[in-house]
Amino acid sequence: MELTTAHDRARDVFDRAVGAVRDWDGPTACGAWNARELVNHLVSEQLWVPHLVGGETIEQVGDRYDGDLVGDDPVGAWARASEVSRVAWAGVPDDRDVHLSYATVPARDYRWQMILDLAVHGWDLTAATDHDPAIGDALAEALLAEFTPEIARWEGTGIFAAPVPVPDHADATTRLLALTGRDPAWQP
Repeated sequence: MELTTAHDRARDVFDRAVGAVRDWDGPTACGAWNARELVNHLVSEQLWVPHLVGGETIEQVGDRYDGDLVGDDPVGAWARASEVSRVAWAGVPDDRDVHLSYATVPARDYRWQMILDLAVHGWDLTAATDHDPAIGDALAEALLAEFTPEIARWEGTGIFAAPVPVPDHADATTRLLALTGRDPAWQP
């Protein structure tokens, strides 16, 4: 799957998830975060994008996106931040250096990380609202291809919980969720 298409699909997954929330203090499948906190996390990530793809370091961005960024309008905050990110990604070459907290990586790698976060956190949010996030087999397969080798290296860093066992014949979304430490059968 082409990178921009994958990003658009993942953004759509999260857009639909945000639109399905009715209880902003309700739990999500992402452990310690309720719906508001999870959306706040993704809003923050999107607001970082113009700085990082523009060449700034983590230190230069500093703490400007710490704290509550969603206020009384999580849906609006998400929509604005998502648009900021979408515009910032336009025309960014895949090989541009991006300074992350752990290393300098090509923009392509950073973008795939953003795609993974949007898709998986979209599922986290919709699992709590009993809606289908519709990650879809094509996006899930692309993410599995990109991240299956990476996840093992991330184990113990706190990025994801340990993978959850699922049957080998499980669909792509179930395998993706399990790889990122989510119980595909989770319910609030």
